[in-house]
Amino acid sequence: FYEGAHILKDDGQNLMQYGTTDGYPPLKEFLASWTAPRMGRTVSSQEMLITTGSQQALDLFAWSLIDEGDYVITEDPTYLAALTVFFNHGGNFLGVPMDRDGMQVELLPDMIRKARAEGKKIKFIYTIVNFQNPAGSTMSLERRTRLVEISKEFNIPIFEDDPYGYVRFDGEHLPSIFSFHDEGGVVYAGSFSKILSPGTRIGWITGPKEIIRNLTVFKQATDLCSSTITQALVAEYCMKGHLEAHLPVIIDNYRVKRDAMEKSFEKHLAPLGVTWVKPDGGFFYWLNFPGVDTNKLFERSVAKNVAFVPGGPFCPAQGTGIHNARLCYTFPSPETIEEGVRRLAEAVNELGIPAVQ
Repeated sequence: FYEGAHILKDDGQNLMQYGTTDGYPPLKEFLASWTAPRMGRTVSSQEMLITTGSQQALDLFAWSLIDEGDYVITEDPTYLAALTVFFNHGGNFLGVPMDRDGMQVELLPDMIRKARAEGKKIKFIYTIVNFQNPAGSTMSLERRTRLVEISKEFNIPIFEDDPYGYVRFDGEHLPSIFSFHDEGGVVYAGSFSKILSPGTRIGWITGPKEIIRNLTVFKQATDLCSSTITQALVAEYCMKGHLEAHLPVIIDNYRVKRDAMEKSFEKHLAPLGVTWVKPDGGFFYWLNFPGVDTNKLFERSVAKNVAFVPGGPFCPAQGTGIHNARLCYTFPSPETIEEGVRRLAEAVNELGIPAVQ
């Protein structure tokens, strides 16, 4: 970023002004090229809107579609801020259970038919297919294909949220849902928050031109444009090859921490009956503590300077997720992870509630 600061000297007068609502052209051109092999599909810059983080992309899409009382299909559990966005726009939720292969899409046809028979309007399907937040699971290729078929059959669009897909530790990259849908029924959102810096507040959404044009109008009513200076700095950073050099560094770093947390779980939590699925990438573990109220566990853990997020807020259905917790491994050192998990196990034992009932 220091290297790229020369752009303020070279073009500072323009960068200090409002930019175009749809985004800084050089950044859009870079992203259109850079994301193509990762999404499995080529797009033009006209099919892309730069947003103030991918959170804004989600908000704009929800704003454009949800009317009071409408329904959104989500994974259960799912990203808690997405639930907040949908709720704030008047939406309700239909949660679909998950397993290690992601959303159990085979349940969707009957769920959709039942909801429609009850007069419920389903506006779209929201999914995080790679290293899901909070569950850490990745949707299988078979389920991705089937989800697109269901989307077409029932004429329900899909919002594919992919902030973590570029942070893969193990296994082969899977094509995006966006790459399978040839009828314009999917929008794809990405973000620099997890691969560069959350402070940039730069994300993007890709989709059919008419949808992008519509979302651009909504964005103009929200903040006119994302920071032109920040977009230009990010574009300069990326076009100089720094992003490609940076990604392997953070992937290696996070893999070490993921492995440290896995080892600590095996040592301290597995004997207590706690279960989890090892993620192939991303930021999170989703743990199940049978017989333990994780809200009470949180209080006990915080007293030991250990923090996690109890599972309830991630679940569309109230009262669920009470035995679950999300843990993040990307910030603490491996040594801190080991000590934190040890203290967490202490807290489970101190509650006086057996982890297995």
